[in-house]
Amino acid sequence: MSSEGRAVPRRESPWGITGDNHPEPKAHRCNDRLEDIIHACFEGNPFKTVPGPFKLFWKCMRSKPGEEPTDPFFYLDLEPLRTEVNPNKPQ
Repeated sequence: MSSEGRAVPRRESPWGITGDNHPEPKAHRCNDRLEDIIHACFEGNPFKTVPGPFKLFWKCMRSKPGEEPTDPFFYLDLEPLRTEVNPNKPQ
């Protein structure tokens, strides 16, 4: 599941929802990894459940866009992002 395609909920403010001049917000590419950490906090002993998801989140944050870790999530039932290999692009 791509975080780019997911809609970000917007709240209405006293000034209204911004429209034409402002782009729609997009979820951060590591948002799902952070959510996995939050789920880990509530699954048993956090000292044992949080380190694994946190390492993947940190790896995701330190990576360049498109090079995020493809390891499976610990607590979320989502497919990790897969990078598509372009055969025409040199590696």
